[in-house]
Amino acid sequence: MTPDTMPRQSQREWHIWFDGSACPNPGRIGLGVFVLGPEGQQREYSGLAAQGGCNNEAELLALGKALEIARESGARRVVLHGDSDFVVRHVNGLASTKVVRLLDIIQRTRDLMSSFTECRLAWIPRHRNRAADRLSRAALGLPDKPGLHPGLLRRRR
Repeated sequence: MTPDTMPRQSQREWHIWFDGSACPNPGRIGLGVFVLGPEGQQREYSGLAAQGGCNNEAELLALGKALEIARESGARRVVLHGDSDFVVRHVNGLASTKVVRLLDIIQRTRDLMSSFTECRLAWIPRHRNRAADRLSRAALGLPDKPGLHPGLLRRRR
């Protein structure tokens, strides 16, 4: 699902798309968050992280910002959508890292997630995360990525 194709939401869920960019990698970090509330309310965030770092840090910090925005908005049930396999696997406990900086951010993220009644983190393909990607790149003064050719989006058999 994408913000454009999202059906009417049920059970008061908030859907949030997040993305982080580091330019260069490592370098400055841009954060992008697109929020869609249960009543159709929308909110966008595009900003720079306080510190620089690598792409994985950027993605984790974007997820943290998404959770902060959800909490400020009064969300209790959230579904988070991100295109970072690293973030989804590590935050969901399916992988581990020995990088202390990343471990600290992962733990803070898990703590934030536990403050919600329900909080799910799901991986989505990059082409379904365009709104958040646009916002994270804009924070760094970068143009949107060109769209993919529609024929390339078909599933392989």
